[in-house]
Amino acid sequence: MRRNLEGRAPRLAHRLPALLALVASTLVAACGASQQPVYDVVIAGGRVMDPESGLDAVRDVGIRGGKIAALGERPLLGKTRLDAKGLVVAPGFIDMHEHGQHPLAYSYQVRDGVTTSLELEIGVPDVDAFYAEREGKTVVNFGATVSHPGARIAAMHDPSTTLLPTGDAARRNATPAEEAEILRRIEHGLERGALGVGLGLQYTPGASREEILEVFRTAAKHPGAPVFVHLRYMGLEEPTNALTALQEMLGDAQVSGAPLHVVHIHSSGLKATPILLGMVAGAREHGLDVTTEAYPYDAGETLIESALFDDGWQTVLGITYGDLEWPKTNERLTAESFARYRKEGGEVILHFIPADAVEAAITSPLTAIASDGGLEPVGTGHPRATGTFARVLGRFVRERKALDLMTALRKMTLLPAQRLEKRDPAMRDKGRIRVGADADVTVFDPATVEDRSTYGHPLEASAGIRFVLVNGVPVVIDGKLRDGVFPGKPVRAPVERPKATE
Repeated sequence: MRRNLEGRAPRLAHRLPALLALVASTLVAACGASQQPVYDVVIAGGRVMDPESGLDAVRDVGIRGGKIAALGERPLLGKTRLDAKGLVVAPGFIDMHEHGQHPLAYSYQVRDGVTTSLELEIGVPDVDAFYAEREGKTVVNFGATVSHPGARIAAMHDPSTTLLPTGDAARRNATPAEEAEILRRIEHGLERGALGVGLGLQYTPGASREEILEVFRTAAKHPGAPVFVHLRYMGLEEPTNALTALQEMLGDAQVSGAPLHVVHIHSSGLKATPILLGMVAGAREHGLDVTTEAYPYDAGETLIESALFDDGWQTVLGITYGDLEWPKTNERLTAESFARYRKEGGEVILHFIPADAVEAAITSPLTAIASDGGLEPVGTGHPRATGTFARVLGRFVRERKALDLMTALRKMTLLPAQRLEKRDPAMRDKGRIRVGADADVTVFDPATVEDRSTYGHPLEASAGIRFVLVNGVPVVIDGKLRDGVFPGKPVRAPVERPKATE
């Protein structure tokens, strides 16, 4: 035994330096690991895609204090670790056009990847009340424009109890005193931080061109405040066609200097959609600040009692009663049921948008994706309220390859953020995956993401949206919504006038 030990001693002595070096390197590594930053959340090993920088690579995303703090090529340490291997890590989707601003609608939107939900087309009549009602109570970020239809309802004593007028505010020219009151209310909303002005001209046909020009001039007095417009007319019916309607808005924007955003260009343009897109492109080439949007469906939805269905609607829309669907019963309408439901009032679905108009709008480099969702608190509505973004990713990107993935993400994230960042500088930190950006993040499986909602069953959550974080807080984990978590923050322009001085 002694001879064996004596024989090994020289060999052990020879290996001792290497053993000591190994121990030392292990200790150094352990010390280094203990000094590595620990993040609140790490989204690990996903395919990070950032439309602003073009980054498309596997990274760990470290989140601290509601912000993206690191993009690591090597593993990062986090108190909470979300495994994103095989998944896409994208900026949270920003929906500029969502009428369902209530908890049920938010709960479905966030499972469609939406982290910021905004009411910009019609807007709200009371900006302060809108933000106060949602502070600390929403799962997503929220914001709104000040409503021109709402200002008309108040100034003209319209009996409507919804966002859209049904009486004089819809169909009659305002008197000089009424117009002054309408403009005062819009001015007040902008001073209180509204993101712009919501203008639903097809629902207020009585609003004169002079009144609307003054609305644009009012918006132009407030830095970066766009006018979000539902055009006055639609389709190619003469003389009230979509080309004339867009020319009016482009002219008002040029004269006033106010930025212009045209909502759902395909459901206004119908067969004229390619022409309208060309007009927007030409205006931009000549320096006009104009943008637009679309949703990936060939049916719209609106209130059956609205002015849209005044005399002549069948000719203007190119449809008849059988193209209208009552979502409460999923029945197609007749002349009798149309008259009955119009007296009752409520949402109706219109099957009227040509498929090639949808294709032109969704694939155009000009358009952002926006849902125009309007899920009712009782659960009825259009499937776009719950499935818009997954539908684009599943059908237009994966199945039909009409869009590449980065382009689709740009339409859902960066373009909406850029539209708003002049009005609310905080939007410069949304719609991006970069260090310092807000940690609004959507993680999805590109192989399985799809919409599941239908016209008959709108309350079906999208599939394939695995994780959603709002301001760094996971609100969807493994496709399931967390209860009682409300990290949503206001998206609001700087307030120009203290409320106390009103």
